[in-house]
Amino acid sequence: MSFKNYKDKIEEGDTVILYLSNNLYALDVQRMIKNKKGEMVENVFQTPFGALKVKNLIGADYGSRVELSKGWGHVLQPTPELWSLTLPHRTQIIYTPDISMIMLQLDLVPGSVVIEAGTGSGSLTHALIRRVRPHGHVYTFDFHEHRAKVASEEFQAHGIAEFVTAQHRDVLSDGFGDDLKGKADAVFLDLPSPWLGVPHAVAAMKEEGGRFCSFSPCIEQVQRTCLALQEHGFEELTTMEVLQTELKVTRRTVPVRDLSFLRHKSSEKPVEEKPSGDTTFVVGAWPPSTPGHTGYLTVATLPPLFARSKKVSKPECSLEEQDSPENGDKMAVVGTEDNN
Repeated sequence: MSFKNYKDKIEEGDTVILYLSNNLYALDVQRMIKNKKGEMVENVFQTPFGALKVKNLIGADYGSRVELSKGWGHVLQPTPELWSLTLPHRTQIIYTPDISMIMLQLDLVPGSVVIEAGTGSGSLTHALIRRVRPHGHVYTFDFHEHRAKVASEEFQAHGIAEFVTAQHRDVLSDGFGDDLKGKADAVFLDLPSPWLGVPHAVAAMKEEGGRFCSFSPCIEQVQRTCLALQEHGFEELTTMEVLQTELKVTRRTVPVRDLSFLRHKSSEKPVEEKPSGDTTFVVGAWPPSTPGHTGYLTVATLPPLFARSKKVSKPECSLEEQDSPENGDKMAVVGTEDNN
């Protein structure tokens, strides 16, 4: 239950992060596990530095050093950031650089009610839960029944089930349900056709308004989503791409030429030029390569009910026009790609 609160000692049933020489592994602290034959055997985790008997972790301090048969490592308290790097991938996930921007743009605080469509592997969901607890709640949906079930079991095992409700539902066609109408402070969509979810997002948001965010890998998806947001009264539309660049602090040695001989250039006996020397500096160096494209974040604000436009002007190229074959040269629309 280590995701719910920070604690000092590892208990049986916890999920811990094993750190080994810049490699991370997520472990469930259980004395016995089932093997491929269905038999209960001692839980032994194999690593590049030898075997680890998981039962030896029970009672150890978080952050402490643990001995392996051929080396040692450290056991760390799990966080949403570490979980994103070690979780079992059921889908392509959103990583910390995008997650941090999503948290900021959705204006989430403890006590907020947020809807997520596209649970996937639960990477973003864990971060949402940490942000809105203890009095807020996350409602997360996935159109794939098995993924929704596994995610629900995972939240239960991590001790955070009270802050999240995971459901199997096709929100693009069925919406978020009558129970969530007018309840949400924010809506996040990670779906292949987020523009179809915009009307359902409006219905789910509070009368005071709220924030909307979608994650899309293709710019054509962004275009259609922005048109739908405009048609439904959203304001402050912004699309961004988060590309994280880290400067590495390192030492660089550069040649330095001795120019003292120039002071005696006009003398009868000029001083001979001295050879160049080397000087070492501590510098912040740019990485040799930069990260590539991940996805576009489109964010918008839904004003309070009294401030919303009763009739929104129709854009030059509406969604119906885009669907027409005659307008294929205006915009290439990607509507079948599954982000997950």
